[in-house]
Amino acid sequence: MATTTPTTRRRTPAPPAVGADAHFDADVAVVGGGPVGTLLAVLLGRRGHRVTIVEKWPAFYEQPRAITFDHEIARILAILGIDSDNDPAIDYHNDIYYWKNAEGRTLLEVDWASTAASGWHTRYWFSQPALEKRLRGLAAELPGVSTRCGWQATGLQQDDDGVVLTGTVTSADGTVSTETLRAKYVVGADGANSFVRQALDLGFEDHGFFFDWLILDIIPNEPMPSEPTHWQLCDPARPTTIVPGGPSRRRWEFMVLPGENPAELASTESAWNLLEPWGATPENSVLERSAVYRFQARWASAWRNGRGLIAGDAAHLMPPFAGEGMCAGLRDSLALAWRLDLVLSGKAGEALLDSYGTERAGHVQHYINFSMDLGKIICITDPEEAAERDRRMITELEASDGTPVDTDIATLGPGLWIEGTAHAGELSVQGVVEANGRTGRFDDVVGRGWTIIGRGANPAALLTGEQRRLLDCLGGRCAGIGPADDHSDVVDVDGTYGTWFDALGAEFAILRPDFYVAATASTPEELRAHLNTILAGLRLPAPAPTAAK
Repeated sequence: MATTTPTTRRRTPAPPAVGADAHFDADVAVVGGGPVGTLLAVLLGRRGHRVTIVEKWPAFYEQPRAITFDHEIARILAILGIDSDNDPAIDYHNDIYYWKNAEGRTLLEVDWASTAASGWHTRYWFSQPALEKRLRGLAAELPGVSTRCGWQATGLQQDDDGVVLTGTVTSADGTVSTETLRAKYVVGADGANSFVRQALDLGFEDHGFFFDWLILDIIPNEPMPSEPTHWQLCDPARPTTIVPGGPSRRRWEFMVLPGENPAELASTESAWNLLEPWGATPENSVLERSAVYRFQARWASAWRNGRGLIAGDAAHLMPPFAGEGMCAGLRDSLALAWRLDLVLSGKAGEALLDSYGTERAGHVQHYINFSMDLGKIICITDPEEAAERDRRMITELEASDGTPVDTDIATLGPGLWIEGTAHAGELSVQGVVEANGRTGRFDDVVGRGWTIIGRGANPAALLTGEQRRLLDCLGGRCAGIGPADDHSDVVDVDGTYGTWFDALGAEFAILRPDFYVAATASTPEELRAHLNTILAGLRLPAPAPTAAK
């Protein structure tokens, strides 16, 4: 089992709780009403927990920011009933992501065309305002979830039982007042300048990667040439990214060159001048947004201090070249939600929360480093250096077998998974299966949550009685998967699981609620041993004592 480094707790004394049944306004207070905070609130609210979201702005921002997510996020959104393949606010394109030089020669081909191992398309494009509105609507349907806008957090204190959050509240008539909110836990999903991160005294490590880019979002009024669908122009005269911006939208990203004034470059006149060579004009398009962003690479050195935690941009910032910034934040939400659910339900000890930070930090650092590596290639403005890059990449491409590059490899940091077992700490596959009178993706047909799958026979009979009790306490399940003529519980319709088990050299896999593999095993003995290790890490409750007769 990968080890977890303990988190040092620094607690500022709070007003003492009154008795064991001290009042709580919420189980969890979430600071920040963006997609990361709202997804966390919805996931917890659906498990019956009370969540209050506080958002400092009086109204939600209605312009685009993030525009893309990957197959793993499609899998997470499906928990909420959002079907990324058929949603009007989400789009996908069966096309390669091309990198081209100034002469139009291809330098690199990245596979954004196929269906990923998790059962969804590799890459999706969306409208963030539309997605956020959908998430807020789901939150509004939950009686235990509330959202307070115009509520700016200004103070945070915690004791052994909970957290007191203090904020200034601006009403519709402009009146400003001070309020306090007491919760069992607080999560800061409040962006790069996170108040919660600073209040918890969590360090933020800067990796010295800074580039300013102009982001232009347009809505075409008529069909516009878009071949290839998404590509990167590696031109030292002006590195440029051209991608979809969600249904009926396009985005251009232009690097701000040394000596240029970012504010002048972002002016409406300058924006249209940059877009004109691409066929976008005021006559055929609407300029939805023009803004300069500084691409950065930073991550928090710790993600938890006592009853306070951070997620999303509060915990990490990455350049957008891999399209993984918001994705990382939504992964944080799911990873934190299932842990907080177990802790709040009394099914796991509070120490389980430490593995949230160690796991997510290791995972997100992979994507930040990967994004920086891409940026160092893309953001070259010296012609000689660019020419050398082009020669090298063209030679490498010509020497390859023509298969587009698959960049989807990332492993969790140390935490609740068993290192050394095949595929542990990585995202599990998902195939089409048949069970319970239905045919579809595994998550929809068999279910989500803690799951033990085995090749062929159901592995439940191989577990001890205590293991079955604890798995039931988790709301987990067991399932045997095999071909139609194998009489398994679940029919492996497209052969995904048979192929996967062959590649693993394993017969069993323990899957977590966030779709990551906790462990794999080749024998029943290994399965039982690995499951004991995982269950011990969760610190589940002992069985109730039997009453004396």
